[in-house]
Amino acid sequence: MGFSHLGLFVCACHVLVLGAFASASSRNLPIISFDEGYNKLFGDDNLMIVRDGKSVHLSLDERTGSGFVSQDLYHHGFFSASIKLPADYAAGVVVAFYMSNGDMFPKNHDEIDFEFLGNIRGKEWRIQTNVYGNGSTSTGREERYNLWFDPSDDFHQYSILWTDSQIIFYVDDVPIREVKRTESMGGDFPSKPMSLYATIWDGSDWATNGGKYRVNYKYAPYLAQFSDLVLHGCAVDPIEQLSKKCDNTQSSESVPTGVTRLQRIKMDSFRKKHMTYSYCYDRIRYKSPPPECVINPQEAERLRVFDPVTFGKGRRHHGKHHHRSRGSQAEATSV
Repeated sequence: MGFSHLGLFVCACHVLVLGAFASASSRNLPIISFDEGYNKLFGDDNLMIVRDGKSVHLSLDERTGSGFVSQDLYHHGFFSASIKLPADYAAGVVVAFYMSNGDMFPKNHDEIDFEFLGNIRGKEWRIQTNVYGNGSTSTGREERYNLWFDPSDDFHQYSILWTDSQIIFYVDDVPIREVKRTESMGGDFPSKPMSLYATIWDGSDWATNGGKYRVNYKYAPYLAQFSDLVLHGCAVDPIEQLSKKCDNTQSSESVPTGVTRLQRIKMDSFRKKHMTYSYCYDRIRYKSPPPECVINPQEAERLRVFDPVTFGKGRRHHGKHHHRSRGSQAEATSV
């Protein structure tokens, strides 16, 4: 199915989504059961549905990882889940909560990613976000962060807002990253309908210090727990590319169409304290920042102090690099 078929796609939902979801909290949106919105993707009995179908356990062992996928494709919306990550030693383990259409558009797919990267005992899990549009995998748009809590201790909410003009990643309703659609991005901004996925898998070759630490199955099974599943957006017929349903919870009151002033204060604080990597400042990968990047001098200086080789004028250490379809180079060049 080619990109030209998307010209048939007619949906006014991008207007209502922009208004209705921009400051949405998952607490105000309907939580659905697994059977209402999802199908098993892989993993056999490593995927277990619990709590009357309201929660899902995904596990990784020597045999396989596991995952699930939304029954519908969506074109814009608000997508969320409460997730509790595996505890103890989790090096090499990757838990992903993301949107993609790679099965429909293998050569020009779009993707919006939350990736949780495990670590050795005593070191915290890290979050990586990434955005691809129209197969732009050669331009990784990764950012990576530490958290202000241990994500293996309890459930925390992770959410993706996707509209025709912006993408916002949230942790517990705090925006941590905002990606605005710009003319310079061209088709690199995700624009085709996508499915929502959740997976756990072995990323030993790249996920922890560029592959230095691998999955140790002595600690298996690794269990990731998902609950409070929210699929709130414009469902799309996969054949005709026409909207089947556009959920709308917009009230009659005016809703902000972006990050509010208070939210921006929280987002700026989070990024100052917890961001450890941004592709926009990576001088090893990019001689000049990709055109959509807006360089913040204070952010640039903080990252340069954190890692002068990647973000400054230090000399690169030559060695083996690991590659994958989502996010390999950032992890390989910054430890």
